[in-house]
Amino acid sequence: MKPYIHPTKNFTQFKKPIVLGVLIFPCIALVIFSGFLQAGEKNLTVLAKEDFTKGSDNWEPKDPSAWKVVKQDSESFFSMFKDSNYKPEVRSPVNFALLKDISVTDFILDVDMRSTQEVYGHQDLCLFFGYQDASHFYYVHLGREADAHANSIFLVHGEPRVSIAEKRTDGTNWSKDWHHVRVKRDTVKGTIEVFFDNMKKPVMTTTDKHFLHGRVGIGSFDDTGDFDNFQLRGVLNKSK
Repeated sequence: MKPYIHPTKNFTQFKKPIVLGVLIFPCIALVIFSGFLQAGEKNLTVLAKEDFTKGSDNWEPKDPSAWKVVKQDSESFFSMFKDSNYKPEVRSPVNFALLKDISVTDFILDVDMRSTQEVYGHQDLCLFFGYQDASHFYYVHLGREADAHANSIFLVHGEPRVSIAEKRTDGTNWSKDWHHVRVKRDTVKGTIEVFFDNMKKPVMTTTDKHFLHGRVGIGSFDDTGDFDNFQLRGVLNKSK
């Protein structure tokens, strides 16, 4: 599996050995990753880390039959390998898995993603956040070609999804390789930033305050793909 190569540093040596399932040991993790963080990010606690070597018990797929952990030698990843039978209440993604038991306000989500879908205009993978319930959440759609329904930041608010990105690219260049994706959320400012491979310049940005906390997840609108090296840093939601 191709490790993520940072634009300025090679972190290959840190790939699998330091990650053991979901870690709830933020002090240790922060020491390890303190050298990787950008200015203003060091106060965010590591809430979850996952390399899927110990399975997927920490995840809640909408359709468990569409997901499986794949092991290749010493590597493991979470594969969304077939179409989902999940039927959403409103027009929104049908194939995704949510991280269990954790709701965050401000956060930085990092994950390696690989599309296994044949090339077409809406070829995509997605990341989910601010998840309240099946009809209220945000998701980032990284689609090959941008239009009203693809390659944008979307809001699902009791009705079919709506694109809310203020800035975005013309599309996401999905190759057959692994790509590193980051989502940054600042609930005080309301800002949402999405990064693809280049962690310095976002490919999508917007400002929105509909949901100031919620669960996070990985998936696609209706395609297939693989996920690995998931890390969530953030502030736990303490509201009831």
